[in-house]
Amino acid sequence: MTKQNRVTVNLDDKGIATVSLNRPDKGNALDMPMFDAICATIKSLKKDKRVRVIILQGNGDNFCTGLDVKSVLTSSSNGIKLLAKWSPFIANKAQYVCTGWREVPVPVICAIQGICWGGGLQIALGADFRIAKPDANLSIMEAKWGLIPDMGGSLPLRELVSKDVALELAMTARQISGEQAKTLGLVTHVSDDPTAHAHQLADELLNRSPDALAAVKKLYRKSWWSSAGFALFRESWYQIKVLMGKNQRIAVKREMASDNQDKKSYQNRNFS
Repeated sequence: MTKQNRVTVNLDDKGIATVSLNRPDKGNALDMPMFDAICATIKSLKKDKRVRVIILQGNGDNFCTGLDVKSVLTSSSNGIKLLAKWSPFIANKAQYVCTGWREVPVPVICAIQGICWGGGLQIALGADFRIAKPDANLSIMEAKWGLIPDMGGSLPLRELVSKDVALELAMTARQISGEQAKTLGLVTHVSDDPTAHAHQLADELLNRSPDALAAVKKLYRKSWWSSAGFALFRESWYQIKVLMGKNQRIAVKREMASDNQDKKSYQNRNFS
């Protein structure tokens, strides 16, 4: 299997891109071709104007079982390829498979089934929404191997859970269920069919202006931990940019028509 099909992408006519980690015989474990394929996929989707929503999933029984240690360690150069960066303040290849999803200007929904360990969980954390099966198995697994989680997951993790919860999960490498992850805030929803639930959410998001969705995602990503002044500045600036686009006017016309129809339906129901 080549790195070109470690990840598959299916773009439907609505603009929903289904991205599937495609190494099911190995639990979608991360080897070098998988890292390369995920990074290439993110960069391609960032530029594709046809894409409105992304659903990220794993083929087979598991989302991702984490790093394929045996495969990655076959060459000493692999560690350099994963960790090297020209600036200490940007993501390296290992981190980009998580942080890259945060930069894509459309909503990213991750559907989690089976095992989601280590690097797999850090990839999932990069999505905007996570939908897990109740019996899914999640873990920040790196401490088991005497390592720290270093694939960019600390950025979204600090936005989702309190510091003591993050410390406990990372220090113990404890495995938790999808239900427990929902209670802690690691996942957005639990569902017996995460992929179907992801498509329902995607359809709902398709009814909103793509400009507004992109601006909200960027606003919250940049402002969640910034000063109040910068957050207020970005709100105003991004709103101006949205108002200058045609998609906002389309949204107003669509919602006005829908609102009028809702009012008529209400009146007919109550006065007939």
